Amino acid sequence: MARLTVDGTDIVVRLSVREKLAARRGNVRVPLTALREVRVEPDWWRALRGRRGRGLWIPDRLCVGVRVLPDGRDFAVVKSGTPVVCVELRGDVPFGRLAVSDPDPERAVRELRPHVPTDLLGRGPG
Repeated sequence: MARLTVDGTDIVVRLSVREKLAARRGNVRVPLTALREVRVEPDWWRALRGRRGRGLWIPDRLCVGVRVLPDGRDFAVVKSGTPVVCVELRGDVPFGRLAVSDPDPERAVRELRPHVPTDLLGRGPG
């Protein structure tokens, strides 16, 4: 199962071998400086935006890969029935959101929350 971690100056989505095959890519890395917000979404389907792109999509069960939006892309590793860690990003990075069904979502949020810029804390999207 995918895990969100901090590795030095990067946020990393560590994928299992099966998830790498399904997404047709390796682990996802983005700089911590791109972090805008992190939260747990209890309803897995609300974490998904846009339409399916490259990856594996099994309706109502599993979403692994890139989601395409009019103004960018998201990366999702989402399993139905599980909470999802949503990592909102900003700046010149490949994805606007990372959506991950981490086995320990509270741990992932605790690890990422100290890196959210203080000028953005308490602000909603937009």
